[in-house]
Amino acid sequence: MPRDGRGTISNNASALPSFFIIGPPRTGTTWLHNVLSRCASLSHPTKETRFFDQHFDLGLAWYRSHFRRVPEGRVMGEVAPTYFASPLARQRIRGIIPQAKIVCVFRNPVDRVVSLYRLKRAYGLIRWSFDEALKNDPELMETSRYAFHLRHWKQTFGDAQVMVTVHEDIGSDPQSYLDRLANFLALPRLKLTSIELRRVLTSEDMTEPRHYYWTRGALLMSEWARRRRLDRVVATAKRMGGLKLFIGGGRRFSQLSPPERERLRKLFRPEVDQLEAMLNRSLAAWK
Repeated sequence: MPRDGRGTISNNASALPSFFIIGPPRTGTTWLHNVLSRCASLSHPTKETRFFDQHFDLGLAWYRSHFRRVPEGRVMGEVAPTYFASPLARQRIRGIIPQAKIVCVFRNPVDRVVSLYRLKRAYGLIRWSFDEALKNDPELMETSRYAFHLRHWKQTFGDAQVMVTVHEDIGSDPQSYLDRLANFLALPRLKLTSIELRRVLTSEDMTEPRHYYWTRGALLMSEWARRRRLDRVVATAKRMGGLKLFIGGGRRFSQLSPPERERLRKLFRPEVDQLEAMLNRSLAAWK
């Protein structure tokens, strides 16, 4: 075992994350993962282990294997947006890491649900139209129940261990946002680079897959590999451009019409009103 913290590596098998950024999905968690990887030990090379909601049966040894070569004294964490709407993940984290700090990032629910739908279409997870997906894909609506799930996370971990942030704050002042996050998670402060600042506002350019079954098959193969801890094979394939062969390449997604956006705003209004009251912050732009 190492005896000092100057660049030494810890192989402490008992080490577990002390914080979780739980999203929900499509709220800037990929950007956060990229930035925080400079000052915290995050799961690698896979951003999302899906351990506490999907792969719990594989055991803690499998989970810990995603955090190899952790520098001594460095804070560990996981960026895990799928945990937000999972009661199982919440209870499992509470049972194993009761002192964990939890970070939620909330985004205009209309923009977020459209973005999540496009991601799932682009990756071959679903084939439905947007309206069909709202009816048939539970994740789209369940992850939009911001106030409902936030209330349960606070009840489970306590107010002091749960930080609530708003996606717009990342775009308006990313450095200030990151400083507040670092203070809460007990991380060293970072100065954002010009590239990181630009990526905050990167527009989404996802398209439908060129061939749905190719994309679906590649996704299933990737999941098979990850369960067997072959993440590096998947990561290498991505770096070599393999992702472009299966993801996207089809037609661009159509934009929502004003009436469609208004229908969604009305659909999400009760949750937004409740969240507004919980945060004591105006979310009028979402309404």
